Amino acid sequence: MAGDQVHVLSALDGAKTQWYHFTAIVVAGMGFFTDAYDLFCISLVTKLIGRVYYTVPGSPHPGSLPPTVAAAVNGVAFVGTLSGQLFFGWLGDKVGRKSVYGMTLLLMIICSVASGLSFSHTPTTVMATLCFFRFWLGFGIGGDYPLSATIMSEYANKRTRGAFIAAVFAMQGFGILAGGAVAIGVTALFKNRFPAPPYAVNPAASTPAQADYVWRIVLMLGALPAALTFYWRMKMPETARYTALIAKNAERAAADMSKVLQVEITKEQAGDLEVAHKSPASPSFGLFSGEFVRRHGLHLVGTASTWLLLDIAYYSQNLFQKDIFSAIGWIPPAATMSALDELYHIARAQTLIALCGTVPGYWFTVAFIDSVGRFKIQAMGFFMMTGFMMGLAVPYDYWTGKGHQAGFVAMYALTFFFANFGPNATTFIMPAEIYPARLRATCHGISAASGKVGAIIGSFGFLYLAQSPDPAKTAHGYLPGIGVRNSLFVLAGCSLMGFMLTFLVPEPKGKSLEEMSRETEPEKC
Repeated sequence: MAGDQVHVLSALDGAKTQWYHFTAIVVAGMGFFTDAYDLFCISLVTKLIGRVYYTVPGSPHPGSLPPTVAAAVNGVAFVGTLSGQLFFGWLGDKVGRKSVYGMTLLLMIICSVASGLSFSHTPTTVMATLCFFRFWLGFGIGGDYPLSATIMSEYANKRTRGAFIAAVFAMQGFGILAGGAVAIGVTALFKNRFPAPPYAVNPAASTPAQADYVWRIVLMLGALPAALTFYWRMKMPETARYTALIAKNAERAAADMSKVLQVEITKEQAGDLEVAHKSPASPSFGLFSGEFVRRHGLHLVGTASTWLLLDIAYYSQNLFQKDIFSAIGWIPPAATMSALDELYHIARAQTLIALCGTVPGYWFTVAFIDSVGRFKIQAMGFFMMTGFMMGLAVPYDYWTGKGHQAGFVAMYALTFFFANFGPNATTFIMPAEIYPARLRATCHGISAASGKVGAIIGSFGFLYLAQSPDPAKTAHGYLPGIGVRNSLFVLAGCSLMGFMLTFLVPEPKGKSLEEMSRETEPEKC
């Protein structure tokens, strides 16, 4: 009967690409749009918040968030995301993908709006309220990782499955661009309506009172696209694979497949699937069983460790953004700008970098993943990241010297390009393809949570590590570190380790989910 099971599910694997697939990409991708929008915007608005709430009268420098506050505002969302990945991954396997899918988007909508409503009388309470809502925003975003990947993999046919999952993840690119456009647009409107002098000319007037509304509006507008797709997310049916293989309602699965994807499944085939799943030969091992370790133990090590190493390298790259932008003159010294001028310049610079290096990489993955394969793209991406980071690190003094800034920007953009046309996309895709249906979301959540640990290390560990060894040159509030150049060597080593650990992950290209997960293979006694 196991053969009948594969026969029935092969109808889903062989289904033609339908309009519904593209609708599902947009609906499923809104979580990643919101994730990227928030992550992009929070790095901008924290500078504005520092000016609004932490400017010291008489200081020659504009206000900025203290290191501990900055770490809390950014880090609490990562902790929330990690928690959401584990919790919703487990819950999605227990009660169904659809049952909890709307909850994650609703959390994102509510908490995005609430983040902008963090009103209070003191900086401490404003930051505490903002951190509270950012944790729950991250919790909802975290849940979208395993659920969106699993849902898209279970809807897609095996011929274009990689491209569809990659397209969901590539919605991050649109989120980045939208975040940049909103920040630039809102700031430009307020600059025209409430002009202000540079900080060096008039420190008090350089941050108009209305600037406090700018960061709130930018954060709240991130909820709009998610809210517009909430209805369609709630209308999505449960995936046929979950309904048939876990809920054991083969007839309902056949009806959903026929209605949504225009695949004809007869009652006899549905009956075969139900009987097959009830067969004693059907495997039922759990996550902590010896059978899981035998079949997928090394796979889980591979998907979790490569995502961890990728995010260490990926999230630490903001360490030298300041050097790049200042060196090429995109961002003048802070004291020569008003609060809104600074936000405008940083948003413009980061949007240009994203447009040139980050976003194209996502769509190169969409275009080539089903022809080149996940394994080759991931291995190539890690290898190229290693090469470009070494290329930045070895002649670091040369790149940061006068007249060589264009080369530095090109190397920097190419590092981001091969991260996205490489492991940043494939580490998201492969965990949704190689584990059995009843553990698929859980294992994806574990892999994704491992990645968020890497993001925390990359964002905060290297923030301290990359400080200058000279105590006189460290940023205010930080201890001496090993410097940016030596940090780049360490990050190149992380990318090289990611390349080697990629060999633990199998290639899912052109194979059904049941082939990859060995869903119908009997357990060994």
